[in-house]
Amino acid sequence: MKELQTAEQFQEAISGEKTAIVKFYATWCPDCARMNMFIDDIVNEYAQYDWFEMDRDKFPDLAEKYQVMGIPSLLVFRNGEKIAHLHSANAKTPEEVKQFLQSLTA
Repeated sequence: MKELQTAEQFQEAISGEKTAIVKFYATWCPDCARMNMFIDDIVNEYAQYDWFEMDRDKFPDLAEKYQVMGIPSLLVFRNGEKIAHLHSANAKTPEEVKQFLQSLTA
């Protein structure tokens, strides 16, 4: 998963025709640390997507614009538009994340 360091990198990442998933996290967040324990396997299983991550605290304007109220959150973009959002309350287990990703192709 590639770390996005600037707002420009974020815009570039979400603007393609290929579906991009951006994980918003924070370094102090225990649920983010828990997600990090299982997300790599999911990224490998769902390699048809481009995966990125952003520190929510470094980009509060983007977090607000895309309604990232809780972390971790997975936001799904295609052609610059947010098409799906997995909120933190529903992103606690690998099963919940996989169920969300499977719904994208349904």
